[in-house]
Amino acid sequence: MDTNKLGRILAKMEEKGIPQMIITDPPAIFYLTGKWIYPGERLHALYINVNGKHNFIINRLFPQETDLGVGITYYDDTEDGVEILSRFVEKDKVMGIDKVWPAKFLLRFQELKAGSKFVNGSVIVDKIRQIKDAKEQELMIESSKLNDQVMDELIPWVVKGLTEKELNAKVREIYKKHGINEVSFDPITAYAKGAADPHHVTDDTKGKHGDCVILDIGGFYKNYASDMTRTVFIGEVSERQKEIYNIVLEANLRGIAAAKPGNKMKDVDLAARNYIEEKGYGKYFTHRTGHSIGLEDHEVGDVSSVNDEIIEVGQCFSVEPGIYLPDEGIGVRIEDLVLITEDGCKVLNEYTKDIIVVPES
Repeated sequence: MDTNKLGRILAKMEEKGIPQMIITDPPAIFYLTGKWIYPGERLHALYINVNGKHNFIINRLFPQETDLGVGITYYDDTEDGVEILSRFVEKDKVMGIDKVWPAKFLLRFQELKAGSKFVNGSVIVDKIRQIKDAKEQELMIESSKLNDQVMDELIPWVVKGLTEKELNAKVREIYKKHGINEVSFDPITAYAKGAADPHHVTDDTKGKHGDCVILDIGGFYKNYASDMTRTVFIGEVSERQKEIYNIVLEANLRGIAAAKPGNKMKDVDLAARNYIEEKGYGKYFTHRTGHSIGLEDHEVGDVSSVNDEIIEVGQCFSVEPGIYLPDEGIGVRIEDLVLITEDGCKVLNEYTKDIIVVPES
């Protein structure tokens, strides 16, 4: 296991009075072991203890050929994996439970009285994962650089007569060209009315002259996610569209300016939101301003008006205000990722935020 990451988790466990924990979420297991394991409906559990006695319980169907840095105990389908797990724990002490552990395992674990009390242990792991180490920061930077390149190649395709679904497929094709085989979320490629609906499901609509187009894309580079949004215009941009675009752009810049250590996550949201409200479009900004990102596109730690958590060096999250006017078929969102530094933040997306009008051929 990664001893530095494990050490940070164990130290926080001691601080929180949680001497032992079960980790089952695949991204969290990868975070510690460097191995992706998807056991399906079968039990797998990484048990860690502040006393140093760790163990990984997993079905024999998933033999581990590489050293994960932890002892492994195998069980087969005729055995009670939860009961085997319970043999390793300290039943008279508090037990941290992974937030995604299925109830069918947790209920059996509780039936075996495998802890004096059961608490959510993921709050510790998730918080540690928020702070990216130097290697993770470099991977996030490289991932976003590739995303900039994909965006640059994608934008000309909005005038090629593709449907939203075909444009979605083109995103994936361009990623593969850059060696990225997995998107970090289903790309949003939306024209006009679709762009004006933040919950829009990609359909067979085609773009037309004067449409705004929202392009929200991201991929996994060496396991780390990218995510960015640009809004462009087909053929021409109206004064009304310019007005909305410039408001969203200023909100994006104000949010980024507030993204610095010592501020609260909600300060970033409010910096963007208050400006949009000042301009009279508050009710048309219908989502939070951002989300944390890393091994997953959406990690714990949102950029919302109710998140009082203090921003720390090493955090990475999105700043993505938007205004959506469905009656006018106008939707604008501008999204960048920021990496928190000692004196502010580094914006990971360098792709232009100037208004782009894509000429029709």
